[in-house]
Amino acid sequence: MSLELILDRQVAIDETPDLPNQTSLALWVNTVLDGRMEEAELTIRIVGNEESQQLNFDYRGKDKPTNVLSFPFEAPPEIELPLLGDLIICAPVVAQEANAQNKTLQAHWAHMVVHGCLHLLGYDHIDDAEAEEMESLETQIITQLGFANPYQEL
Repeated sequence: MSLELILDRQVAIDETPDLPNQTSLALWVNTVLDGRMEEAELTIRIVGNEESQQLNFDYRGKDKPTNVLSFPFEAPPEIELPLLGDLIICAPVVAQEANAQNKTLQAHWAHMVVHGCLHLLGYDHIDDAEAEEMESLETQIITQLGFANPYQEL
């Protein structure tokens, strides 16, 4: 089974060569969703600190920018749409975290996309059991993509 994916890449900051391109984003999303869905549509919006902070405050009550925000789409039960939702990823936070964690920028971007997509699928890390399941799945997907375990201490 192959996933039919519609991916809307939005860049709300100055485009730079270190931002992931459409091809990379699609590969990462496909790796998460293939086998889990037949078709999916989602938006990945790359933002700066200001927009991330505002959305994080408006939706989570936290007055600071964050790496990734996931907004799952919930259609009324009688409507079937392949719309998965939106990911908002803050480029400056991803860059700072990659540097602080001694990871390549590409590896951390991949991790944020995988992490966000799993949230869109309903996975969470609120309690320990859920966190363990989600982290295990993230690690499996990230290593399948050729990156190191994102939770391994370097």
